Amino acid sequence: MTLADALPAAADPPEALIGPNSVLQLEQALLEAGGPDLAWQVFDAAGYARLLEDRPSAMIDEAIPKALFDTLFRTLPARQARAVAERAGRLTGRYILEHRIPGFARLILKLLPARLAAPLLLKAIRQHAWTFAGSGQCSTGAGRSSHISIRRNPVAMPECVWHGRVLETLFQALVSPSTQITHTCCEHAGDDVCRFEIELAA
Repeated sequence: MTLADALPAAADPPEALIGPNSVLQLEQALLEAGGPDLAWQVFDAAGYARLLEDRPSAMIDEAIPKALFDTLFRTLPARQARAVAERAGRLTGRYILEHRIPGFARLILKLLPARLAAPLLLKAIRQHAWTFAGSGQCSTGAGRSSHISIRRNPVAMPECVWHGRVLETLFQALVSPSTQITHTCCEHAGDDVCRFEIELAA
């Protein structure tokens, strides 16, 4: 078996759907930050309190996490909202590592030099971007200036900290623990694309 065989195969992206962990891990982050009351406050204000009892187990409408994250940043102090969104991103990244990337692929990526592992991970991310970018158009670039861009990002938020921590978690675990992700363009701030620059270990 080769690494190409072990990495998840490309799938046809469902229209306007996104992975349920965009909601499930936000709930967990809210529970950690303030318990059930805080989770209820945000989900209820967004109109999705029912999801705290009927948790999604399949792809969901991307409008749901958009409403939840918009409500998070609208109702909580900026620093707290950012911390919750970042924690939700880390948790989502960990879930992807544990449940969406086969063990053989994880092992090989960790053994490869960062300059070789990064393009492989970028390819897998691009092929499955709809799991975290919904209907957004994802493109990647590898080399001296590796990056991930999402055009028409349906879950754009201040500095897109959720996406940044999802991506950083994957790269730190599979490519280099010192990887840093910098968000250089943001649709939420009026740019025409969300762009994440990837700084690997020297």
